[in-house]
Amino acid sequence: MDAAIRARKTTRVAALSVASNTLLVVLKLIVGIMIGSVAVISEAVHSGMDLIAALIAYFAVRTAAVPADEEHPYGHGKAENISGVIEALLIFGAAAYIIWEAVRKLSGDHEVEMLGWGVGVMAVSAVVNVVISEILFRTARETDSIALEADAWHLRTDVYTSLGVLAALGFIWATEHYLPVLHYHWMDPVAAIGVALLIVHAAWHLTISAARDLMDVSLPEEEERKIRSALREHAPEVCGFHQLRTRKAGSQRFVDVHVLVEPRMTVARAHDVAEAVEAGIKGRLARTAVVVHIEPCNSGSCGRCGPNCLIEYPAEFAGQAKAAT
Repeated sequence: MDAAIRARKTTRVAALSVASNTLLVVLKLIVGIMIGSVAVISEAVHSGMDLIAALIAYFAVRTAAVPADEEHPYGHGKAENISGVIEALLIFGAAAYIIWEAVRKLSGDHEVEMLGWGVGVMAVSAVVNVVISEILFRTARETDSIALEADAWHLRTDVYTSLGVLAALGFIWATEHYLPVLHYHWMDPVAAIGVALLIVHAAWHLTISAARDLMDVSLPEEEERKIRSALREHAPEVCGFHQLRTRKAGSQRFVDVHVLVEPRMTVARAHDVAEAVEAGIKGRLARTAVVVHIEPCNSGSCGRCGPNCLIEYPAEFAGQAKAAT
């Protein structure tokens, strides 16, 4: 996908998330205060965090789309990863507030009124977030955007928590009508605590996902397998390769590799081989920057390339080579 098209698509979808979250925050806050439900108010706080996350994602995808410059020669892709970590920290903060508020309600008298309004707003929230999160997930997959994926997980978590609160309010409403002697209003703050625990779970996984690329973790094994396959296609001109290093920043991948060629190969031909290797890797992985370092291959049995030797596999690496292919 062209960088300009990707930027337009991610920005447009991020803006849609901002709009939907703004609407839900206002609705939940009004209804939560009106009926006195800590669970609905906690959901308003949750959606407020989602709104902040959506705003962060919006500015992150815009920043990540800025081309590389002198100050940022590797581009601005890590803006998306930074936004993911910030979003996760915000979620942890929201969860702590919800638990504190729910425990406070449990320790005193707590009545929820006009339950129908609470049920209604939770149902609307669940439907809206199902639709918007699906759009975000689909666009995140198409554009490989960690910021949009983080935002999508925010909203998908909101779907589950909204359904949990809806079930709690519905149960309270049912007992009031059919078993009025029972007092189940304690379920409202308990549902809020359940919401908070789900939020913490989602925040933890989001933190791990977003922080991976900030630590320059290698690309997934499936993607590295594609890189090795592209390199092997250029045998016998490529005698082998080693020091394969990979990392990712936002949607941008970076690949560095040392490629061995025949020692008597001309500089011009070695350059052509390096460009062919680069094109082969880019053909398999979108948005990838490749650096190829050419080295002379002095012996097919030196063991320097290990299982990545394309002339012959030294005996000590035979098992590894078979597994690698």
